[in-house]
Amino acid sequence: MNALRIKRGSSSHSAYNLRPALKEGEERRTLAVLVENEAGVLARVIGLFSGRGYNIESLTVAETDHVSHRSRITIVTTGTPAVIEQIKAQLARMVPVYDVHDLTTEGPAVEREMALVKVACTGEARVEALRLSQVFRANVVDTTLESFVFELTGAPEKIDAFVELMAPLGLVDVARTGVAAITRGPKGM
Repeated sequence: MNALRIKRGSSSHSAYNLRPALKEGEERRTLAVLVENEAGVLARVIGLFSGRGYNIESLTVAETDHVSHRSRITIVTTGTPAVIEQIKAQLARMVPVYDVHDLTTEGPAVEREMALVKVACTGEARVEALRLSQVFRANVVDTTLESFVFELTGAPEKIDAFVELMAPLGLVDVARTGVAAITRGPKGM
């Protein structure tokens, strides 16, 4: 907790700035991977990334088809176009993988993330935190006389902005789900 308070002074050095600037030639991509829902599949996918030094910025996974026992893994990663193509090819070759889609390049997609943001404040800071939560359409899901827990859903950049604004008001903790993404239009995976 002390480390958080030290970092709060400057928003450019925030402990919550989770989206570092991309290196030259790198791109941020959102991949959707349809897999068999069985033990060890997620570990194998993660192993592919860690074994080759690829970064994962966000990861979500859940069963999406109970009848066929299939899960959808959504991964936000960065790399050069060649590295991204290599990641997609290696994922597609894995036995429990049914399909791999690069949602960033395949057309318009919707990305959302949910976050719980805890802010401890009193007085004017408390009033400002509530005002900002209304602007961002964040819900108060827990409150005490000295703190709030806000629930916020939106694009990752919206959550980043809300967290940055809460930092000087008494930001204590942040829990984020990671990105869930889906293509727009009538076609499915």
